Amino acid sequence: MDTPIRLFAFDFTGPAHLSAGLWRHPKDRGDEYTSVRYWTEYATMLENAGFDGIFFADNVGYHDVYKGSVKDALKDGAQLPANDPTYVIPAMAAVTSRLGFGVTASTTYENPYSLARKFTTLDHLTDGRVGWNVVTSYSDSAARNHGMGEHHLGHEERYARAEEFIDVTLKLWEGSWEDDAAPADRSNGMYADPDKIHPVEHRGEHFSVPGIHLCEPSRQRTPVIFQAGGSSRGTELAAQTAEAVFMNATSKAGLKKQVDNLRHRAAENGRDPKNIAVLQMITVISAATDEEAERKAQEYLSYVSYDGAMARYSGWSGLDMDTFDPDVPLANVNTNAGQTMVDLFSKMDPTKEWTPRDIAEYIGLGGTSPVIVGGPATVADELQSWIDETGIDGFNLAHAVAYQDVSDFAEHVVPELVDRGLMRTPGEDTSLRAALFGGTSDHLRSDHPGAKYRRTTVSPQGADTHPNQLATAPAPQALSTAGS
Repeated sequence: MDTPIRLFAFDFTGPAHLSAGLWRHPKDRGDEYTSVRYWTEYATMLENAGFDGIFFADNVGYHDVYKGSVKDALKDGAQLPANDPTYVIPAMAAVTSRLGFGVTASTTYENPYSLARKFTTLDHLTDGRVGWNVVTSYSDSAARNHGMGEHHLGHEERYARAEEFIDVTLKLWEGSWEDDAAPADRSNGMYADPDKIHPVEHRGEHFSVPGIHLCEPSRQRTPVIFQAGGSSRGTELAAQTAEAVFMNATSKAGLKKQVDNLRHRAAENGRDPKNIAVLQMITVISAATDEEAERKAQEYLSYVSYDGAMARYSGWSGLDMDTFDPDVPLANVNTNAGQTMVDLFSKMDPTKEWTPRDIAEYIGLGGTSPVIVGGPATVADELQSWIDETGIDGFNLAHAVAYQDVSDFAEHVVPELVDRGLMRTPGEDTSLRAALFGGTSDHLRSDHPGAKYRRTTVSPQGADTHPNQLATAPAPQALSTAGS
């Protein structure tokens, strides 16, 4: 590999995320999730260690599928309670200058007009270091509590809505305000120039947004677009619009197949496959030596909660795992809620057919991610192997014990990665997009579908000029061609 590993911490603004029962470990700090000081300390640690960012999962429903109740999820803090991650971002940005922030928001339960405003605000307050993780959500509890009926929208309908949702936000971010539309000209009494602010005139199947964006352009204009759907439909959406894709495979062989498929589909959509960064979820339990790390992992296993693990997986998949024979493989099971989570085990690893019992044992530590246990050299070797054998660009680093495992990684593994030239060298403050893809442009690449809405010139290399080097604007009707 000739480029540094892209590295994000993977977290959740609640007491427990993916690992089941580990919140009880004496070194786990998940119960500090309500403290802004916890998150600012975490951000400082990540930036000092050279992480590219922190990636926040979110869940606007809750896990009430297992045994037909939310009780086991509540007992294990299984992604519940769950605070809104967007509110900790400005505080974390205030104590850092390079760390990026990926934030999950649902196209099923958000509105594109208000979401566009939210992410422009975050991009302003982070000075261009924010990304939007596009999800369609998966739980019936979310549907019920958002007034959308007893059951979640079907898979195809969710993704059709997501496609139009993204299109609307791209129009607002890229096509409404020209780069110099807010001169704040005191002498002439003009903060914003009405002639340089344009309605997007979107009228589609799911949304009608005729007017202008509420915000003046931020550093990136459009946040970096992350996407995590692993189904065929999700992969197609990622190939069309994502700039970073979060994958969750159980094996290198399975992951390589996904990566190759994504990049092939991106090329079919007229995009440069290199303009999509692929991140694999991984859990690392590290220490100064292999032996110490192995002892730590064995200790962690003693805290695992079977019911907590099954509450999570039942919620992710939409299947009540209490109703399945623990020793019968889940191959060919179909679910409206979380087909990705079923496919993850039943199809993506070609060497094994997964049973509920296998799944429960696997997800106890780190949820559905592979787990690497070892000292600095062992972990670094394995991380490099995943990249070399699959073609990914980096990792979303999950944890078993909140804060401690990421801190241990920073202490033990990062120096080894630096010595091998696998970690980026901290440089000047930059946007999240520039950090991920290099160069000096903060804006969408020219092959991204959002670029057709922009009102800025494009350099010969295909990247935007400096925001103040404004030139041509497309005809107004160009704003309503896609999805309208």
